[in-house]
Amino acid sequence: MESQNTIVYAAYAVFNVMVAKEVNDLVLEPYMDEPFHIPQAQAYCGGNWDVWDPKLTTPPGLYVLSVLLKKVFLFKCTVPILRMNNLLLNLLLPPLVSHCLALYRSDRPPRTLLQPTLESIVISAFPLAWFFSFLYYTELGSVVFVLGTVLAAGRGAHLLAALMGAISCTFRQTNIVWVVYAAAFSILQDMRRKRVQSKVSDNHPGRPLLYDPMALDASLSDIPTILSSGLYALPSMMAIAWPYVMPIIGFASFVFWNGGIVLGDKSNHVPALHVPQIYYFTAFASCFGLPVLASTEGGVARLAGDVLWRMFGGKWYPAILDYRHFDWVYYAIGSLVHHPFLLSDNRHYTFYVWRRVYLAHWLVPYILSPFYLAFAWAWFLRVGRYQTLLQTLLLPVCMLPTLLLTPLLEPRYFLVPYLLLRLQVLMPNKAVLAEAAWYGFINWATMFVFLYMEREGVGRFMW
Repeated sequence: MESQNTIVYAAYAVFNVMVAKEVNDLVLEPYMDEPFHIPQAQAYCGGNWDVWDPKLTTPPGLYVLSVLLKKVFLFKCTVPILRMNNLLLNLLLPPLVSHCLALYRSDRPPRTLLQPTLESIVISAFPLAWFFSFLYYTELGSVVFVLGTVLAAGRGAHLLAALMGAISCTFRQTNIVWVVYAAAFSILQDMRRKRVQSKVSDNHPGRPLLYDPMALDASLSDIPTILSSGLYALPSMMAIAWPYVMPIIGFASFVFWNGGIVLGDKSNHVPALHVPQIYYFTAFASCFGLPVLASTEGGVARLAGDVLWRMFGGKWYPAILDYRHFDWVYYAIGSLVHHPFLLSDNRHYTFYVWRRVYLAHWLVPYILSPFYLAFAWAWFLRVGRYQTLLQTLLLPVCMLPTLLLTPLLEPRYFLVPYLLLRLQVLMPNKAVLAEAAWYGFINWATMFVFLYMEREGVGRFMW
């Protein structure tokens, strides 16, 4: 089985190299955001460290990485080579995801880096991660270092995790939230191990443990117990969390020095409350994660029934008539943000989703609102089958600060949250194959459109 994994991984690598060659043969000049990123990287490669494009909004982690690769491997900083930096990062994803899956599932990881599991290769081919592996964007570096942070934290290497978390923030500032996620995740992992040990050993009868029931077995009556146990376990939790204080302090210092979280072009990236981003994410996750949701025990019909029961308590008609169940619709509609980038740039799929779906009729946002709630419940039920309550709630809690203040609807912002969500779900092999087929179709379609359906006066379509 492991030798088969190596063959699949090698085939995945070869295929990606072939796609990269096709991209570089057809897209000769820097495209979309690349005209900002590539000249900046080339300036650093030339030793011009005092050059900075004021239109760039993210820190220089990507460009520094390119300089390091240039020094170590004698790479040149041409457009194809700079794009290849992200391809290399993409090929790091399957081994990294394999180890993360083992961590979430308390399994043994593959014995070598060249034997990632089939599931990890499929997850690494997630459409947004895969597409931006062939362009010079910050996404792949952000994903790799965030997952590395979570992996190191879960294994108890907290100093390494704090360092990798700090590096991840040089690719995207909001990754500081995922540093907090990694710290909290490591605490939950440690407490879980201690609970297991306490059941099989009486060596530590008085050790305070955090109460954390399985998500689908939990109820509101568990909240006081969770809070009280958290107070008793606080010293143990702080002993784990202290290394992560340094990147948080460093980030706070950066925000104070910079006058805000955004570098460069602050006028077009003004933070604004955007509650619907959470709803958009649930729709995004449910669309791309369709095979994941469909693979639940009992199938789609069982999942839909469970969702309806959770939403309406089994009394559909009275609940539908009860307006209190739709208080949240106000937040879905009342705080819609029409960002100028979204309305003006017709080279992105989101432009057409917004124009042809959300703006098609004033009722559309209202009609979609119940589906957002249903999607959220579906993911809670899917993840909660295998995770504890606090582990299940940790991701949505950390998502809030990363998405709520982001006025632009941009699928790339959903990349890290989705991958962390997907890692928590256990799937049968047949469902993984269905997921591979789904991702494969999306990747083929989007790359075909990008490479071979360029429109004069418009350009190439992309995420």
